[in-house]
Amino acid sequence: MNFDLTDEQDQLRDAVRALGRRYGHEYFVARARAGEHTTELWAEAGRLGYLGVNIPTEYGGGGGGITELAIVCEELAAAGCPLLLLVVSPAIAATVIARHGTEEQRKRFLPGFADGSLKVVFAITEPEAGSNFHRLGTVARRDGDDWLLSGRKCYISGVDEAQFVLVVARTEDATTGKLKPALFVVPTDAAGMTRSKLDMEILSPENQFLLYLDDVRLPADALVGDLDSGLPALFSGLNPERITVAAMGAGTGRYAIERASAYTATRKVWGGRTIGSHQGVAHPLAHAAVQVELARLMIYKAATLYDAGRDLEAGVSANMAKYAAGEAAALAVDTAVQVHGGAGMTTEYGVATLLGAVRAGRIAPVSREMILNFVAQHVLGQDKSY
Repeated sequence: MNFDLTDEQDQLRDAVRALGRRYGHEYFVARARAGEHTTELWAEAGRLGYLGVNIPTEYGGGGGGITELAIVCEELAAAGCPLLLLVVSPAIAATVIARHGTEEQRKRFLPGFADGSLKVVFAITEPEAGSNFHRLGTVARRDGDDWLLSGRKCYISGVDEAQFVLVVARTEDATTGKLKPALFVVPTDAAGMTRSKLDMEILSPENQFLLYLDDVRLPADALVGDLDSGLPALFSGLNPERITVAAMGAGTGRYAIERASAYTATRKVWGGRTIGSHQGVAHPLAHAAVQVELARLMIYKAATLYDAGRDLEAGVSANMAKYAAGEAAALAVDTAVQVHGGAGMTTEYGVATLLGAVRAGRIAPVSREMILNFVAQHVLGQDKSY
C-alpha cells in the first residue's frame, strides 16, 4: 500500500498549483460576475498539457489516467479556480470517446480534448427523469442513414462555450421493442437544437442550460461506438465524473481552510491573542481539515481503482468519494465563513463566494441521498428502496 504520488504526479501537482495561483480566486470571481468565462486559464492549461493528462499519447495527450486529471481538478480548485468544465469535457466526454468511440471518432475528437481547443459538454439529466436513465424521454430514431433526436435536457453545463454536446438518448430496438441508451455527439449549432439559460444562485463562470431537441438530424457517425456500446459507454463516464467532482470539492475545501487559517492566525482581539488560539475557533477548522483529508484519501483510492480497470470497486469508491467530498467542502466553506465573522460574508475575503457551489455539490451530479441508497444496496446488501 503506497500513499505517495509518483515523481511525475508530484511535478504535475506543483505545476498546476503554480498556474492556478497566478490566476487565483479574484480572477475567477471577476469573470463570473462579468458573465464571462475563464477562457485565459483554460487556454493556458491546455497549452501546458494539463487538460489532456488522461488522453492517450497517440492522440496528443499525456497518457495518464483519472488520477492525473483529479490532481488537475483539485489543484485548480485549491487555488480558488474550480473549473466545472474539467469534469464534463476531459473527464466524462473524453473518457467515453476514448474508451467506446470508433477509431475515426478518437482521431477526430481526442487531439482537441488534449490541447483544450475542444470542449464537449454532457447531457443526461431531464426535467422528468432527473439522472435516472431508465426513464429518459429523449429518443433517437432512424431516418435512412441519419438519426433524428428529440427530447429535453436540463442543468446542462457550459453549452455556450462548447462545440459539441454528448447527448444520452434512447433508441428503439426493432427486435424487442424495448428502448436502450445510446450516446450521440451533437454540434451545439445543430438545426433543431435550442437552448435556454437557467438563472442559478451560484457564482460561477460556467452557465447552466435547458436544451430542446426537435428532430435534430445527425449523421450515422454521430453515434458513439455502436448500438451495443451505449450502456457501457454511459457508465464509463460516470465514475470519472464522480471522482473529478469530488477532487474539485476537496480542492475547494482546502482553499477555504487555507484562507480561514491565515486569517485566524493573524487576527487579534481580546488582549492581543490571535483568534485561532481559541479552541472555539481552532477546533471547527481542524475538524473541517480532517474531513477534507479523509475525502482526499477516498478520491485517490477511487481514481487508482478506476485507472487499474477495477470498475466495480471503483464505482463504490467513486460514490463514497463524491459523498465525502461534497460534505467536507460544504463544511469547510461554511466554517471558513464563520471564523471570519462578518468579514466572511464580504467578497474581499473570498470564501462566501463559494457557498452556492459547495451547496450544489451535495446535490449534483448525484445527490447524497442516492449515494446512500447505492451504498445501502451494493455494500450493505439491503433491498432496493427506490
